[in-house]
Amino acid sequence: MTETAEEAPEHNGPPWIRPERQQHIEWRDDDIVISVPVKSGTTWTMNIVYQLLVGGNAGFDDVYAEVPWIEFVSRPDQPVEELLDLLASMPASRPRAFKTHSAPPDIPFFKAGTGKRVRYIVVFRNPEESLVSFRPFLGQHTDAWFDLWQMPKEEMTRDNFPDFYNEIVNPRGMQGMLFGFLAAWWPLRHESNVLFMHYNEMKQDQRGSLQKIAGFLDIEPSPTDWPKILEYTSFDWMKRHEEKFEAHSVPPVPILQSGAMIRKGQAGQSRAEGMTEEIAAHLREVGSTICPIPEAVEWFYTGGPLP
Repeated sequence: MTETAEEAPEHNGPPWIRPERQQHIEWRDDDIVISVPVKSGTTWTMNIVYQLLVGGNAGFDDVYAEVPWIEFVSRPDQPVEELLDLLASMPASRPRAFKTHSAPPDIPFFKAGTGKRVRYIVVFRNPEESLVSFRPFLGQHTDAWFDLWQMPKEEMTRDNFPDFYNEIVNPRGMQGMLFGFLAAWWPLRHESNVLFMHYNEMKQDQRGSLQKIAGFLDIEPSPTDWPKILEYTSFDWMKRHEEKFEAHSVPPVPILQSGAMIRKGQAGQSRAEGMTEEIAAHLREVGSTICPIPEAVEWFYTGGPLP
């Protein structure tokens, strides 16, 4: 079952993301899937779920060791068995939580009451904000990481956002990473084992969002745990301890330059990051063909009550 970069199915993202690996996982009851598009609050949500599960803990070394990324390949010759052995070795004393940028069917979906009891936390962010954040994030991947994959860095990076969109995102059809994700999850938004969250909502009300996630996971933190959980999931705390969120324990070489994972955490700043009116219009036009559901696209951009 060993895979190589050449054998992996083609997709429009980086070669170290292989969604097909998730089909091999032996799922457990109470598994938690954190399904979020790129640069849309994934690491924050991973930390929220982890802190809720453990009652607040500042002593962890790497959140990616606690919440594995199940479509990630740490080196080109890594066999899928290595991932499966890691997941099987996770303790059964608490629910396992996983990160993925995939949506169904790339991530297996178990409808409540059928098959395994798996819960899905699905977070969305205005796609303009996701894309403008994605550009510097890719640029802050280390040269050693690109060398490991024998990939010229310029295949995935540009110095400004218009060039990044016009020369990388659009030719590769990378809008599908965002709007295809929306189209896949939207019909499942009211399933009882699916929780939709919007980044705007999470930024505006951290405590309320944590309480909503805790309720969905049937977790009741004690009065002494709540202050710790709120502190350790705050942007300021995560920024001060950013080494805990950079997946340093996973690959043989550093993936990211220091400070790349936790950036500004702001909403409504896409124009300041290089998004133009022309690109914004093109992005929405293309996105609306990928997900031809106007109410879904509108919610994607603005959040608010879920239709």
